[in-house]
Amino acid sequence: MKIVVLAGGLGGSRFARALAEAIAPRELTIVGNVGDDIEVHGLHVSPDLDTILYTLTSRLDEERGWGRREETWAALETAAELGAETWFRLGDRDLGLHLARTERLRRGEPLSSVTRSLATAFGLEPQLLPATDDRLRTWLTTPAGEFPFQEWFVARRHRDEVDAVRFEGEDEARAAPGVLQALEEADLIAIAPSNPYVSIGPILAVAEIRSALEQRRVPAVAVSPLIGGKAVRGPADRMLARMAGGTGPAQVTGCYKGLIDALVIDEADAGQPAGVPTIVTRTLMNDAEARSRLANAVLDAAGAPA
Repeated sequence: MKIVVLAGGLGGSRFARALAEAIAPRELTIVGNVGDDIEVHGLHVSPDLDTILYTLTSRLDEERGWGRREETWAALETAAELGAETWFRLGDRDLGLHLARTERLRRGEPLSSVTRSLATAFGLEPQLLPATDDRLRTWLTTPAGEFPFQEWFVARRHRDEVDAVRFEGEDEARAAPGVLQALEEADLIAIAPSNPYVSIGPILAVAEIRSALEQRRVPAVAVSPLIGGKAVRGPADRMLARMAGGTGPAQVTGCYKGLIDALVIDEADAGQPAGVPTIVTRTLMNDAEARSRLANAVLDAAGAPA
């Protein structure tokens, strides 16, 4: 069974891992969010692609939920001593990856090709693709002003309520090589339990990807990022409450109107209307058994009519 999963953030990476453990890894294609990408100290950082890469190759610092395990911070400490801004924390191991990526991008190699090489070097078996090779950046409109994603999320610790989200570059962004083919050949399309606005939204902002989902011939299922109406981590529940008017299954489905055939929800949200058929299970991925349970619930959706 060939599966394509749209993923961003820690929830997306953990769900991708769950699927990779449930099927032959090479049958899985992960389309990652690049709206969070940022240039830090002159280096191109792709936080969501890197989190997926680290998670699926057992390199992620699971306690922090970002960056490399067994990390050191000598470069950052030196930069701070010399007066550089260090609100976006990059460890020494992490810096090595960004150095390699940036060098190749500056030689003119597209992000998808660089990502493929990094994934191969790290031994990643599933195919990892950026949603687009073109510049696509997420901006948040808040009562305090408009901010690029990382400034709002990291520097300001997403304390500002969000009134709107826009994607700089969406009109020109084309799907990265391999993305549309993977969607065309998939037996199942899955949307990870990621923030619908800032983790999945940038992927769907690529018109060719959204169109492919609209014209799908196979089932598409999303996993709600909420448990009992609350996000496991991050601001998804606050954003849904403010911009969609609630934190139930129906509000999650509303973010994917016309793009999914079913929604996987947690037992804590069972019985609430969703607007599409629901699959009820425990969705918290806190160990291997939990990952297997959620992956199997999604795989069951492959038998649902598209």
